[in-house]
Amino acid sequence: MLGPASLVIPLAMTVALLIDAVLGEPPAPLHPVVWMGTFLNRWGRGLPDRAPARAFVGGATGWIVGAVSCAGSAWALSRAVTWMTQGLSPWPRIGVTALAFGVLLKPLLAWRLLRTEVLAVEAALGVSLDAGRARVAHICSRDTRSLTEERVRETAIESLAENLNDSVIAPLFWFAVAGLPGATLYRFANTADAMWGYRDRWEWAGKWAARADDVLSWLPARLTAAALVTPRLWRRLHVEARRTPSPNSGWPMGAMALRLEVQLGKPGMYVLNPQGRHACAADTASAARVAAAAIALLLLPLIGLSLLQGLG
Repeated sequence: MLGPASLVIPLAMTVALLIDAVLGEPPAPLHPVVWMGTFLNRWGRGLPDRAPARAFVGGATGWIVGAVSCAGSAWALSRAVTWMTQGLSPWPRIGVTALAFGVLLKPLLAWRLLRTEVLAVEAALGVSLDAGRARVAHICSRDTRSLTEERVRETAIESLAENLNDSVIAPLFWFAVAGLPGATLYRFANTADAMWGYRDRWEWAGKWAARADDVLSWLPARLTAAALVTPRLWRRLHVEARRTPSPNSGWPMGAMALRLEVQLGKPGMYVLNPQGRHACAADTASAARVAAAAIALLLLPLIGLSLLQGLG
């Protein structure tokens, strides 16, 4: 039977999204994702230069140490909040606990920052192509120096779709499933993949991080994709999602390409929705609106998922 305490997780998700909308990101010295990046940067120094077996073991060990530390810290904070509010009567306790969890969850979400950065690419393109190339380099890891105007815009839209899952939907999903430790673990795994999950010299050192992110992102990526497209496009979505090397990123990116009826892709590697047109300036704002609608659409089922957890 559901009780008042089951409302804590849904209310905390709402609080986190409201804080994100109003205040944006916390300062870097107070940002847990920055702390994760600092740890990964320090542990990873020289790691790719080791022999494959040693690089793999070192990368896996670093991931496990970081994951346990992050999830353990989140668990301790959750317990501290529960302990500090236990003397309150039920409804004030729920309100204070939800507020505290919302504040702690917020740094693991980044919708406002993502939207701002993507729209800034379009604004920069209005100044010059070089400005657009420089701006889109902030949100993608590819070489942007030779991109055309259309490719700069499409790269920004593609990054919006991929990071909608990584920076918003997946942390909310894991928060609904496993509370603050779940969301924190996911954010660490995604940060590790972003920093270590490359081929070439990081092939072995980053393999564990890449596979861990694949596992944790598998279901959220597909939920994100389903929310981005209309039901009539679901059959085509399966085809587009398989065009990318990643088992997950092709789903939200393919969904966005189909929804906007545009091409998205990485030159020389893949093209999503190849029969679509090239993106125009209006498509960037449309992509942001579609992404915002997807968050709103998924919030209700995620709340339902958290309430089901309360029955357990």
